[in-house]
Amino acid sequence: MSAKQITPVAAGFEALKQTNEHNAEYWRARDLQPLLGYTQWRRFEQAIERAMASCETSGNNPDNHFAGVGKMVGLGSGSQRPVNDYHLSRFACYLIVQNGDPRKPEIAQAQQYFAVQARRQELSDQAAADVERLELRKQTAEEFKALSGAAQDAGVQSRMFGVFHDAGYKGLYGGLGRDAIKQRKTIAGKDNLLDRMNATELAANQFRMTQTRDKLARGVSGQTQAIQTHEQVGKEVRDAIKRIGGTLPEDIPPAEHIKDVEKRLKQAAPKLTLDEREAGGLLGEEKKP
Repeated sequence: MSAKQITPVAAGFEALKQTNEHNAEYWRARDLQPLLGYTQWRRFEQAIERAMASCETSGNNPDNHFAGVGKMVGLGSGSQRPVNDYHLSRFACYLIVQNGDPRKPEIAQAQQYFAVQARRQELSDQAAADVERLELRKQTAEEFKALSGAAQDAGVQSRMFGVFHDAGYKGLYGGLGRDAIKQRKTIAGKDNLLDRMNATELAANQFRMTQTRDKLARGVSGQTQAIQTHEQVGKEVRDAIKRIGGTLPEDIPPAEHIKDVEKRLKQAAPKLTLDEREAGGLLGEEKKP
């Protein structure tokens, strides 16, 4: 992952890394909890428990990757009390992210980070770029659903969803709706427009969707206002692209169909196996046979 692609979650994750007595890297679960968007320990611990089950299912020993520990936390009275915590290997962190709540933007960022990092160890830079694009496409699909729900809550009728979503495109693409964008880029009418976007264009549209959803949730009410809000947010994202000198989305050539990318990656999919040191996880060099 290049410097320009490092997200706050990725940077924070690496900053929280520690080293134990076995010279093995580890992370504290309590430190990761807020970084991954969890406000309740109970919810985060459920993700940890699912990750431990995935670890065992994959043929790896959970004891090498999840170590239950305790830590003392301060109380308002000045006293302290013990709370549960875990030391986690990098592999454990990966499994927690995969078993986390994909609706949380922090989890989505972390999933993208781990996917790209894991593939970079085995595949070419081009394949790693494919992984990044596929992850972004999955995230935009989730965000599209979430935005539709927010629009419905704001008063947009189901028969007007097409108009609502087209308004966002028109704002971001300088007045071009979905069908006009396809025509400009010579994309087949049967293709989903999002399936033909490269990573940069997907990221711009995902940002448009998340910002619109947040704005609708802050009190936008009524179908007309919701549609206008979506178009306005699209215009603001477009203006931001102009200010930083980026390529406007309508000028980005269509990318290879995402189904072809997915097919290629599946054919090269690595097995979820670890080399000896990685399998040792928290035990590092001292892993026993």
